[in-house]
Amino acid sequence: MSTYSIHEKRMTTWDGSELFYRAWLPEKAYTKAIILFHRGHEHSGRLLGLAEQLGLDDFAIFAWDARGNGQSPGPRDWAENFSAYVRDADCFVRFIAEEYQVPISNMAVIANSVGGVIASAWVHDYAPRIRALVLAAPAFRIKLYVPFAVPLLRIALKLGFMEYVQSYVKSRVLTHDRKEQESFNADPMISHSIATNILLDVYDTSTRIVKDAKAIRTPTLLLMAGSDWVVKNSAQLRFFRNLGSVTKEIEHYPSFYHAIFHEFERDKPIQRTKEFILEQFAEADPLSTLINADTQGRSKEDYDLLKIPSASPVYGIWYQLNRYAMQTLGKLSDGINLGWQEGFDSGVMLDYVYRNAPSGITPLGRIMDSLYLNTAGWAGIRIRKQHMEAVLEKCISSLDKQGKPARLSHKQNIDIPGQ
Repeated sequence: MSTYSIHEKRMTTWDGSELFYRAWLPEKAYTKAIILFHRGHEHSGRLLGLAEQLGLDDFAIFAWDARGNGQSPGPRDWAENFSAYVRDADCFVRFIAEEYQVPISNMAVIANSVGGVIASAWVHDYAPRIRALVLAAPAFRIKLYVPFAVPLLRIALKLGFMEYVQSYVKSRVLTHDRKEQESFNADPMISHSIATNILLDVYDTSTRIVKDAKAIRTPTLLLMAGSDWVVKNSAQLRFFRNLGSVTKEIEHYPSFYHAIFHEFERDKPIQRTKEFILEQFAEADPLSTLINADTQGRSKEDYDLLKIPSASPVYGIWYQLNRYAMQTLGKLSDGINLGWQEGFDSGVMLDYVYRNAPSGITPLGRIMDSLYLNTAGWAGIRIRKQHMEAVLEKCISSLDKQGKPARLSHKQNIDIPGQ
């Protein structure tokens, strides 16, 4: 059993909300950390046993209460969208790195259920250089048991009713351990509903992450509960098969219910989790292999496949038709026309994309321009701009606190006194 001093604190996230978190700090000096993500409906207090039983004496351990859960603020089980949780996760990890002087490259993440979806989306979207990711029964597909539940919920949400869905999950389908069942039932901070928009966002985010899991390079251990009444194992297996990680392992516990770390024989997955994390910390930086991404790995494999001519002539004809349409009818769109004139990757084109005001010749041209500006690539470019602005504001603010001027360079140097 590890010896820790346990601290309860708060950190300010990206929108000013103060999220509650717990820190298990070892008595001796530490340079490594474990970040715990709790299940949906729950909170970091439910992870006290896991933190202690891991027995990682030279690791600091941190766990946060997601917004709307536990002691964190916000309407219970609600957020504007699921990406708010993912962004909170990124803010929390970066806060830990700065506040406790632990490099992100010396961190590992353990996440259960919906927390596993948050962690997977964070690793996929933000590509942090963490050492290891352990997913326990990640909720990539929640069992809703009602036919056509997802489309019906989408309709209900658009019509303005059924903003929350009551959870059918009872303690008896989470664990066989009676003491753990009683602890769950007696916990006043466990909620029993979820906002409909979040439930649907979990579904959509999971679909995206499972499909594009090849983009995840972090060493990953997947713990699967064989008798899971809450989520589908088939989605977890698809995720595992698609994973781009060079190091990926799966452990199956046939008799386990969903709450893997609260089951009777939880010492088995906890011990395997500990071993996996220590194995990854014994290796070199796992993402250093990206230096050779042009010669090996999933990116190289995709590149080689793209070079192979399609066996069907239909694809060639399809692309030729698209090119012809872009060069003719497409010029009704001001954006497409500008691309042909100035270059689709020109600075002028980027300015147009940032402005994001569809225009063109005739209503058809404006519709085409709107579709063009909202393609995934250009939408991503606008998000990148927001991130760049946020980083720039942070740098300027940091200089301001130090009493130093900020200097922005664009054709000429411009001094901004006091900023």
